[in-house]
Amino acid sequence: MARIEGVNLPSDKKIKIGLTYIFGIGESRALEILDKTKIDKEARVKDLTSKQVDKLKKVIEEYKIEGSLKREVAANIKRLKDIKCYRGSRHKKNLPVRGQQTQSNSRTVRGNVRHTLATGKRSGPKAP
Repeated sequence: MARIEGVNLPSDKKIKIGLTYIFGIGESRALEILDKTKIDKEARVKDLTSKQVDKLKKVIEEYKIEGSLKREVAANIKRLKDIKCYRGSRHKKNLPVRGQQTQSNSRTVRGNVRHTLATGKRSGPKAP
């Protein structure tokens, strides 16, 4: 099992998919890293030699990933909240930021709580 930047890569997956388990590395960046290190894209993580893992670590250090990237994203969101712009206010209220409709959608952001509206009629006998 290869461990890069504090992340255990799944040993039975191909390396191009395994690298995407690191925050900040998607499929296109993984392919770019593999081109730089000249490692076969179809190789499994468990088949990598320690020399190849060291090469990967060296190339990955050039990118902003994991903790530093998460801190940067959090700082950007905090800046938006501090200047009280529209996007910052949406972040504060835990609502969709990029203009999505919210009346019927955005369940993932607002929480999957559905409130049914009462019709205004009472059920059962009326009280005197």
